[in-house]
Amino acid sequence: MTSRKIIGINLKYYRYQSGLSQEEFYNKYHLSPKYLACVERGEINATIDFLDKICNALNISLADLTTFDENKIINSKRIDAKIKE
Repeated sequence: MTSRKIIGINLKYYRYQSGLSQEEFYNKYHLSPKYLACVERGEINATIDFLDKICNALNISLADLTTFDENKIINSKRIDAKIKE
């Protein structure tokens, strides 16, 4: 799994845990919706400035955002399923 995918999965997981939708999250923290969505899907390399802003917004460390955790992958799939309902 690529580091972009891991960051995307972790970002989605922590954003969901914060109780914010993508729209609420990017509005609250003044983020580009397209950029945020691309990062969550693992399509682009996020800048370190963006990752720093995300970590501060979610009150997590960069290690939290970049560490592979199989449980987050499973939860991310559940999150996707809930969103599609």
